[in-house]
Amino acid sequence: MATHSELRDFWERRLERDWTESGVGYRALGRPFNTWMYRVREEVFLREAGRLGLSGSSVLDVGSGTGFYVRLWERLGAADITGCDMTDAAVARLRERYPDHRFVRQDAADLDAFDDASFDALSCMDMLFHITDDDRYASAVREFARVLRPGGTLVLSENCLQRPEQRGEHQVNRTLEWIAGTANKAGFDLVRRVPMLVLMNAQVDASLPWRKTWGGVLRLAALTGATGWLAGAALYPLERRLVRTRRESPTTELLVCRRRV
Repeated sequence: MATHSELRDFWERRLERDWTESGVGYRALGRPFNTWMYRVREEVFLREAGRLGLSGSSVLDVGSGTGFYVRLWERLGAADITGCDMTDAAVARLRERYPDHRFVRQDAADLDAFDDASFDALSCMDMLFHITDDDRYASAVREFARVLRPGGTLVLSENCLQRPEQRGEHQVNRTLEWIAGTANKAGFDLVRRVPMLVLMNAQVDASLPWRKTWGGVLRLAALTGATGWLAGAALYPLERRLVRTRRESPTTELLVCRRRV
């Protein structure tokens, strides 16, 4: 696995070259397909975060990337939005795109730019599985608890495996048991877990034959920008239905946690 400094350099280079949905998403599928995928993510996030009644709240978005979820917090009526990212490339561009909000370069495992209990809600989307060191992951979740007010809300996305964990150089897919246990130790109660995607992402919590077969189908479908757009458009209506009706997913899920008082 890559070290923390190697991971930071990896993301610095990647976001410097490609500050789009494909840069922060499933890069092998290209930007047109990722655009459709992020439409589904948007709908799920707005639905789930919208029911939390956080209009007028102070929000911290950790791992802001392109600012996709910053924009969604704006739509939900957050009164004060702060973002942070581990890369200079992202922070510089976020400050230009969203001049009314504050952005700082800060690692999730060390949020020392922020005071204790200073936010009502915190989002960390599509980022935690890129922390390959378990201790840094646990430190990040403890930092989330520290900067949230008692009773505050944590919204995150994760690959909650109910199969053995999967470790790679730049990504670790951990078990639901480990993720929930780590959140519990940091002082969070898991309130809700729903599919964020079902078919439009890597099938990390499925059998190996299906994972390889469906992954090959997606990559073949997205071989060009035009075919990737068509594949995304074709899958989009089905994916919207699946994320509304399924209780679990073989890929990314959205979790809502509450900081214990």
